[in-house]
Amino acid sequence: MSLAGDGRSADDRAADRGPAVSDGGPPHVTSSAGRAVLRVLGGRPDETILKWLFRGLLVATAIILGVDLAQMRTADQRAAPLPGAAPAVEPYLPSPRDNVPPHPVLASPEALSAPARFELVSGGRLVLEGAIDAGAAERFAAEIDKRGDYVNTVVLNSPGGSVGDALAISGMIRDHGFSTFVESGGYCASSCPLILAGGIDRTVATDASVGVHRVSAASSRAMSAQDGMDNAQRVSAEIQRTLVEMGVDPHVWMHAMETPKEELFYFSPEQLMTLQLATRLIASNRQ
Repeated sequence: MSLAGDGRSADDRAADRGPAVSDGGPPHVTSSAGRAVLRVLGGRPDETILKWLFRGLLVATAIILGVDLAQMRTADQRAAPLPGAAPAVEPYLPSPRDNVPPHPVLASPEALSAPARFELVSGGRLVLEGAIDAGAAERFAAEIDKRGDYVNTVVLNSPGGSVGDALAISGMIRDHGFSTFVESGGYCASSCPLILAGGIDRTVATDASVGVHRVSAASSRAMSAQDGMDNAQRVSAEIQRTLVEMGVDPHVWMHAMETPKEELFYFSPEQLMTLQLATRLIASNRQ
């Protein structure tokens, strides 16, 4: 053991000075595992760890955005749930208003949930029954090309669906000068009232169910959140413009935008007339 001039060893004097101050380099590690970790982390392990944490957050954010965009891409305009399809809310989605009695629907859930189909019946009535799926407007146009000369009224019984197709059908009804009709026990929900608005004359039975709720405006292509918001605003403006052109109070769509998609705002007969969604009411023909 070597002794310094004061009689103490060099180790004793080093202990008095306390631990050595790091110069910013990696700490002294004797274990092989520790040396391996330091080789991975490099000369500044704190900075390296922070960089990897930041990269992890970026990856997680990208995954979440990807899931959201995938959901927006695959979303479409949904028809309102049908009577009998959801026992917890049978026979309809609940209304945000209190004391709104439900009306029983005459058509079966199977008939309403099937893609929209068209049948010409007596009295110049063309019955539109079923969900307004993508492509319904094209099928309606083909039907009018074949039988339009025999049609004077379009009878509606639909839970709605595609807003774009509903607007197109509404425009064709108005261009041909047809009337629209929701008969006793009929069901016209979600985007279906947009078709109702297209009639020159709009007749609704007092026991028919006419309701609206908030709808999706997602595109079939991938879009950013900002693009999705812009598209929703554009569709909403188009709907309100169409209602005004049809002579219907745009407050109809305010009720839709205020109502969650899990509910339906059902119009009372008085509201249908006040908002001009109906031009005439008829009494129920059921016992």
